[in-house]
Amino acid sequence: MIMNNDASNKTRRDFVKQTGMLAGGIIAAPFLSRANYFSGADDTIKIVLIGCGGRGTGAAMQALLSKQNVKLVAMADAFRDNLDRCYKSLAVDSANDPSTAGVKDHIDVPEERKFTGFDAYMKAIPLADVVILATPPGFRPIHFEEAIKQNKHVFMEKPVATDPAGIQKVLAVAAIAKQKRLNVVVGLQRHYQNSYRELYKRKDLIGDITSAQAWWNNDGVWVRPRKAGQTEMEYQMRNWYYFVWLCGDHITEQHIHNLDVINWFKGGYPVKAQGMGGRQVRKGKDNGEIFDHHYVEFEYADGSLLNSQCRHIPGTMSKVDELFVGTKGKIHCGAGKITDASGKPIYQYDMKGENNPYQTEHDELFAAIAKGEYKFADAENGAKSSMTSILGRMATYSGQVVEWEKAINSGLDLHPKTYSFDATPPVVPNADGFYNVAVPGVTKYV
Repeated sequence: MIMNNDASNKTRRDFVKQTGMLAGGIIAAPFLSRANYFSGADDTIKIVLIGCGGRGTGAAMQALLSKQNVKLVAMADAFRDNLDRCYKSLAVDSANDPSTAGVKDHIDVPEERKFTGFDAYMKAIPLADVVILATPPGFRPIHFEEAIKQNKHVFMEKPVATDPAGIQKVLAVAAIAKQKRLNVVVGLQRHYQNSYRELYKRKDLIGDITSAQAWWNNDGVWVRPRKAGQTEMEYQMRNWYYFVWLCGDHITEQHIHNLDVINWFKGGYPVKAQGMGGRQVRKGKDNGEIFDHHYVEFEYADGSLLNSQCRHIPGTMSKVDELFVGTKGKIHCGAGKITDASGKPIYQYDMKGENNPYQTEHDELFAAIAKGEYKFADAENGAKSSMTSILGRMATYSGQVVEWEKAINSGLDLHPKTYSFDATPPVVPNADGFYNVAVPGVTKYV
């Protein structure tokens, strides 16, 4: 299952050495080689996991199933219980699952390489060749910055930031990653899905794209109630989905996938947005400050429009999909189908050939690293698609037309000055336990 040969080992060793030398001069190569001590072999691709929740656990498993000579050597999370649960899922549960047979043999994470707290990432990253970033997205910019500073290849989950200041940091670091020839893959997995890749190859069949639609409508996600003895910071970290500085709202945390598909096929990003949203049913104390629905009209430079909707309301229509309308036809992404102007099918992807794109993004990343290839530079697009979702949120929160250039250069920074469990988060509840929620027409977008 795990492939290895002398030629590929030499290629990977050379690649690590070369990227290290490019990154920081000849002294970087010995620094990187020290990480090999932990795996016991200089041909092993060493992985560290930063963020041990559900998505982090899944990403680590997919990395370990990538068929390369990989080893998980360190784990980091704000909370020890998250880390322990993740470790058990990877190392213990996989022993009883035929689909993940052998994974536990590629895990070498003793107690001294299990790190917790806000600074855990600083302790884990030096031990890696490849860093997996899967914490709540508010932390992505500082974690990405540190990984690239230390000359590591990166897989990071989407979104890559929750505010314009974070986007600017990621864009700056993305440029450095390119200079250093460090591979970066972002978990916008439609780019790695066979049906979407085939539709993209054939997008010219519909002529010029004049409009698009995107949906992420479903019941919503988990809620983690407040527990006795928690500080406000710990509560928000545990219930992170409901706080904008950590999550970005569900338009950013989830709907980014659909917005990114539109950007990808359009070959650009919107220049402005306006829309509406609010909280209709998700209004409890444990629902923080985010909306439960957003409807946004994005405009691109060529005048084409994207009508985007995302909703978290139980009992309503569920739909996660994208549609392109062109001068000659339509692309129905979820169905893998292209029709002409009259609705007649002119292309149908054979869904029997569909892959698991979550696995493919890791397969391709680790294959490139094993071969010594510099192949992936996803961070810039990841940042700009994340910014697309933030632009939409700024429009729905304010009720105003928000221009891309003003928004991305606004300097808006939602994050605390200090990261500790005793620190005060950027938002706190009132005397009744409720948080301030954006009011369109009143809330300013900067």
